[in-house]
Amino acid sequence: MSQSSGKNHVAVLAFPFGCHPWPLLNLASKLASAAPDVRFSFLNTAKSNQKLSATSGAHLPHNLKSYDVVDGVPEGHVLTPGNPLEEVELFLEAAPESFRKGMDMVVAETGQQKITCILNDAFLVFGCDLAADMHVKWVPLYVPAPYDLSAHIYSALLHETYAKACGGGEAHGNGGAVGDLNPIDKTLDAIPGLSVMRFGDLPPEILQEILQGNQSNCSPIFARTLRRISEVLPRANAVVMNSFRELNSTILTDDLKSKFQDILYVGFPTLIVPTPPLPPSHSDATGCLPWLDEQKPTSVAYISFGTVAAVPPHEFAALAEALEASCVPFLWSLRENFKAFLPNGFLERTRKQGKIVPWAPQAYVLSHKAVGVYITHCGYHSVFESIVGEVPMICRPILGDGKMNGRMVEDVWEIGVRVEGGVFTKKGMVKSLELVLGHDDQHRRRMKEKIRDLKELVVKAAGPDGIDKDKAQTVTTKIQNN
Repeated sequence: MSQSSGKNHVAVLAFPFGCHPWPLLNLASKLASAAPDVRFSFLNTAKSNQKLSATSGAHLPHNLKSYDVVDGVPEGHVLTPGNPLEEVELFLEAAPESFRKGMDMVVAETGQQKITCILNDAFLVFGCDLAADMHVKWVPLYVPAPYDLSAHIYSALLHETYAKACGGGEAHGNGGAVGDLNPIDKTLDAIPGLSVMRFGDLPPEILQEILQGNQSNCSPIFARTLRRISEVLPRANAVVMNSFRELNSTILTDDLKSKFQDILYVGFPTLIVPTPPLPPSHSDATGCLPWLDEQKPTSVAYISFGTVAAVPPHEFAALAEALEASCVPFLWSLRENFKAFLPNGFLERTRKQGKIVPWAPQAYVLSHKAVGVYITHCGYHSVFESIVGEVPMICRPILGDGKMNGRMVEDVWEIGVRVEGGVFTKKGMVKSLELVLGHDDQHRRRMKEKIRDLKELVVKAAGPDGIDKDKAQTVTTKIQNN
């Protein structure tokens, strides 16, 4: 913006999977609104752009336009059921050339207005090479949690530390237990700011490589992509974090700052704070809000595992059995193809107890006074939607930074619990529901106080003036000591 803005053209390159495209598009929208003379071209796959346009397409600034790039899936190719990484691998294989052609197309369409900056999802590590070839600025957005980024940066040290914990030899798939201590439960004290975490909390793609001696089950190209994150990000003009600085320890924040040329915390572009008033219930075509209106305050369990994450079939059954046994009212966002995993007769027996929908307006649901707990896969955005809605969580982490988020939710912020043993069982879920929604008023009140304090920090940090360092420290201390 400090340059001749009329000549600036930012190419925004999206990673079209999971929640990743939404924060990037929202960030681009905010930047475009702040710099109306700068052109922004948002390049994404057609499939992902269609999803985005359903929620954001009509509200884009005049200087931000979406374009489609090829997704890498060969014509006529049928994706293998049960292998979600196949589509990711095909995309990443084709992506460098796809985005290069896409940018050439955009430049031609805009009357040869050359691109002056590339803003892309940090998972698109080749953005570094594209920017270098084009002699333009490069700014990646890191969508997962900052502690997830730290784990990727220190992956080599994590390998070394784990091997020492196993007795100095190679890591083994059985965890390499030595005496009474299983290294998988060892804290990550060697990593600045991650001492609260355990090896078992690491993202699956890192943990698999540690346990299997660098032979991950992750798709080869995706594994290579993730390994390159720590290599290329220090070369960026700035790294943008999808987080607030105040949510992380000073040790972690300072260490990450030392690793990059510049690091910019922009909050959660998809999070609206303070929460707007709920719309009239009759305007909700899903029927969720009218149904919630009929329930008692803080009595409902809301269940959703995002757009990508899915628990194993037997865990769906266990969760359903626990809901039925507990008699807790529930609202379940469940795609149609997963209903087959529910116990026989469950839908009929619980038709008065709960409501199942293929999609729910999650931000509104979590802000409704009837919702008392959110059963979640612990995605980073979902966690903070729950915080803004002041709803405690029952966490069943599945992908990416989920286990690290779950550790923060239960042990650091103390605003929820992780499921017993890390998987859904009928007995464990009944216990978790009782813990969060049960009769221990002191425990429930303490959890609600902590989540309100954390929400206060998020709301202030998201405000026009941010939150000063002393205030952040005061609120953080209060959260930890309540």
